[in-house]
Amino acid sequence: MSIVVTGATGALGRLVIEELLKRTAPGDLVAVARDRAKAADLAARGVEIKSADYGRPETLQGVFAAGDRVLFISGNEAGQRLTQHRAVIDAAREAGVGLLAYTSVLGGPTATFSIAEEHIATEQALLASGVPYCLLRNGWYHENYTGALATTLKIGAVVGSAGEGRVATAARRDYAEAAAIVLTGSGHENTVYELSGDTAWTMAEYAAEVSRQTGRKIPYNDLPPERYVALMVEAGVPALGAQMVADADAGIARGELAATPGDLSRLLGRPTTPIAESIADALKQLPA
Repeated sequence: MSIVVTGATGALGRLVIEELLKRTAPGDLVAVARDRAKAADLAARGVEIKSADYGRPETLQGVFAAGDRVLFISGNEAGQRLTQHRAVIDAAREAGVGLLAYTSVLGGPTATFSIAEEHIATEQALLASGVPYCLLRNGWYHENYTGALATTLKIGAVVGSAGEGRVATAARRDYAEAAAIVLTGSGHENTVYELSGDTAWTMAEYAAEVSRQTGRKIPYNDLPPERYVALMVEAGVPALGAQMVADADAGIARGELAATPGDLSRLLGRPTTPIAESIADALKQLPA
C-alpha cells in the first residue's frame, strides 16, 4: 500500500509531495506524472515515479494498487476533464484503492460558475463509483492574485470583474498541507471538506493591501465582463480561459467563493495563511 499523488509535478502536487515527505518515508510515496523527466528530482529523493496521462486511459493501468491512498489532482484541460477524470476513477476502482481524495471546487454542486461544472460532474462520477472518497473542495488560491503582481504593478492597478464580492482565499501551501494530512491520517473516508481561507476579502481590499506594502497607489478597476475578457485576450490569455476567469469573477460577485466554514484551518490545526503574508512573499520574488 502506497500514498499516490497524481499530477505530482504541478504547482500543487509538488507542495503535497513536500508535505508528505515530512510525514512519511519517501519509499511509501508514488508520484504520478506525464513526463518522468520532470520528476527526476523526486526519484533522486527515493520517491517512486510512475508515468501516466489522464488523456490516455491505457497509461493509468498499473498506476494504482489495492489499498492505496490516492490524491487525485484535477486536470487542467478545460472541456476534456470529465472524460479524463472518469478514466482515473475507473482505474482507481479497478485497482481497489483505499481512498481517492479529489481536489474539487468550493461549494461543489452549489457553485454556478463554469469552472465548477466539470468538478461537479467528477464528484458525481466518484460518488457513483463506490470508491472510498474524500472531496477536497478547494477555494481560490492566494496565488491566483499574487502570481499576477508583476503585471499589477506594471499597469498600476488591480483589474477584475468581481465587483464588491468577497473571496476567501488561502495559500496553495495550505491546501497542500491539508491534502497531506488527509492522506496520512484516518477517518477521512467518504467525507467532504469545504476548504477556504479564514478571511474573505474584496478586490478593493486586496488592492489597498498591495498599495500599503508597495507604497504606491494601486486602485481596483472593476470592469464589465466583456471588457475584462477582451483585456485578458489582448494580453495573450486564450479566449476560453479568459471567459472562464471572468465568469468566476461573476461567481465571486454573487458570493460563491466567500464561504469561511473553517474546515481548512481545522485540518491544519492553525489559522490559514493571511493574504498579506502571501503578498509580501510574492513581492520579495519580483526583480528589484
